[in-house]
Amino acid sequence: MLQRRLAATGAAIAMGVAINPVQTAYAEAPPHNSYVSKKPMYDVDEEDNSIRRKIEKSPSKPAPSQPDTLSPQSPLVRSRSPGPTDQLAEQVRHVRLFLYRHSLVAENSFNDTVSRVLHAESQFTSTIASLAPPRESGERLLPGGIYVLVSAMAGSIVSRNRGILLRTASPIAVGTIAAWSLLPITMRNVSDLVWKYEQKVPALAENHVKAQFMVEHSVQQAIRLSGEARIWMESKIGQGRETIEKLISKGV
Repeated sequence: MLQRRLAATGAAIAMGVAINPVQTAYAEAPPHNSYVSKKPMYDVDEEDNSIRRKIEKSPSKPAPSQPDTLSPQSPLVRSRSPGPTDQLAEQVRHVRLFLYRHSLVAENSFNDTVSRVLHAESQFTSTIASLAPPRESGERLLPGGIYVLVSAMAGSIVSRNRGILLRTASPIAVGTIAAWSLLPITMRNVSDLVWKYEQKVPALAENHVKAQFMVEHSVQQAIRLSGEARIWMESKIGQGRETIEKLISKGV
């Protein structure tokens, strides 16, 4: 019985070999593609379903928002950092602005100085012009001023052998009297101008008022005394004339 089964098995093997050619068996595993190609379709579906379930279960991450401003560490900002040419241009701009500001300050200072000088010159000219007498007054500065100088020199010559106080006061007094006599309008204008400047210093103005009062009082006293002296002299002269006439009438 066993022999028959072995014979039948051998016949079947021989028939299979005859039908299919003999292939060489390799020890290595067949390539992966062969397994994939021979894999049943239901395995692929199960794999797709598992991947789909994993995607559905995994939480969705929000997309990163675009920053509004670029951070200093970003490559774009680093690429915009100023180079040597930009730094040189910035330094040149600062130097130009510095020179412009200082030149403008110097120009304004020079213009202010010139304006003050011109204003002072104009004020001085107008002040001197205001001292001159009007044309209709008939007073002339040229001959009158010469006469005043001659009078002051005469007072200095007269008092040259006197003391230093008299030698100093005589030309001033004689020149002032001559000026008030020959140039009254000009001297009044000068007096008003001096008084205007003296009012800025109250102590000086008060002393000026006192001195003016004393001078005026002295002049008035001198005029009164001179009038009294003239009257006394005239009376004495009259008395002498009467005495002489009486003596002549008596035949003395």
